[in-house]
Amino acid sequence: MRSTRARGSVRGLAVANGVFNVVGGLWPLVHLRSFEWVFGPKTDDWLQMTSGGLLVSAGLAQLAAATDAHGAAHARRIGLGTALTLLAVDLVYVPKGRIRPTYLLDAAMQTVWIAAWLRSIRPTGEAAAGSGAR
Repeated sequence: MRSTRARGSVRGLAVANGVFNVVGGLWPLVHLRSFEWVFGPKTDDWLQMTSGGLLVSAGLAQLAAATDAHGAAHARRIGLGTALTLLAVDLVYVPKGRIRPTYLLDAAMQTVWIAAWLRSIRPTGEAAAGSGAR
């Protein structure tokens, strides 16, 4: 029973993180002006659109994985990879003055996602995937 409940909570985390990534990725695609008002003007709009599209793709992959019996492991890897990458960018480029300090809000949120994924159980199938069966 506990295992079923734990898998359900991992799926819920996958859905929540997936929705967060989809919404975060869509924001600059749908309304770049408000995104730049919060996070600062961008020199290359194409790069912002690319980043947004990649976040949407990652989020949709998490949402799709959450519905599969063994997909929680995939959602976890996508979630950790995305959050670690965004956190690194935030922590490197805010101190350099390349991006606004408002990105530290994103860094805090990415830290929450990382902590949540690390606290989650190893999703079904992840142990096998990590043992060389790639």
